[in-house]
Amino acid sequence: MKIMTTLLSGAAFAIGATLAIPVAAQDCERGDLDTRFCDTDGDLLADTPTDPAQQLDPSTLIFAYTPVEDPAVYKEAWSDFLTHLEAETGKSVVFFPVQNNAAQIEAMRSGRLHIAGFNTGSNPLAVNCAGFKPFTIMAAADGSFGYEMEILTYPGSGIEKVEDIKGKSLAFTSPTSNSGFKAPSAILKSDFDMLPDRDFEPVYSGKHDNSILGVANKDYPAASIANSVLARMLERDVVSEDQLVSIYKSQTFPTTGYGVVYNLKPELQDKIRNAFFSFDWEGTSLQEEFEKNGEAQFLEMNYKDFWDVIRKIDTANNVSYSCQ
Repeated sequence: MKIMTTLLSGAAFAIGATLAIPVAAQDCERGDLDTRFCDTDGDLLADTPTDPAQQLDPSTLIFAYTPVEDPAVYKEAWSDFLTHLEAETGKSVVFFPVQNNAAQIEAMRSGRLHIAGFNTGSNPLAVNCAGFKPFTIMAAADGSFGYEMEILTYPGSGIEKVEDIKGKSLAFTSPTSNSGFKAPSAILKSDFDMLPDRDFEPVYSGKHDNSILGVANKDYPAASIANSVLARMLERDVVSEDQLVSIYKSQTFPTTGYGVVYNLKPELQDKIRNAFFSFDWEGTSLQEEFEKNGEAQFLEMNYKDFWDVIRKIDTANNVSYSCQ
């Protein structure tokens, strides 16, 4: 099976690989979910199979964090949490460094990824096509959360406002990214009457850090990025504020959603949930990395409500998902 995403321009981007084992369609309520899944309770997520023979109980759990920056940095950042996860589940846990959103989604879809943090824009695709069940996001100590999409340029680029991008190129990250593609596409169309190929040349960097570095190094005249990634790169001195100029800032969006694949055994899903919510951040590698964004806890959430704005952006972009 291939996962396809139909985008604003009408082009189709294949972002998956053929599965070795086809799965039969089920006769049930499912909404927008792939035909492999059911949604009998209306929460927009795939139901866990009731047949124990169809439930997974792997001896080793595979975890992947959204591929926004250097995977080596985040393997270390997540190390203390994964040790805690091992203690809570009684299983070995392996960090899987994915290189792009497509690989991460396909890994879960094909049964090779059990726990993950998917970026904001990838959550609907992961939910509908891979059976992802998100239940938490990172938040500040006071419960606030989220990030904004910003459009960056560099000093002296000749771009002082969004309209100045006309006739130039704009770097997106990937078609599945909210702040790296979906949100700016919808905003440029609705607020500025600007379309890719007609008004500017769209280019794809692959990741937010590539886009930010590309602007800082003057390889891209402008780029749309998640400012949570920018904050971490500024904190680590990967780029400096005098290399970049922000010309647009969006409303606040939910950040990375964390969860499990739908067909893990229910008791194992419960243990994984408990590991997220019982984790003590103080003095850990996770705190050291993510406190740069002001994040200090895992906040319980539900996909149906928290991702409503993202699904509306997809609708505005004429995005549809076909999982066959």
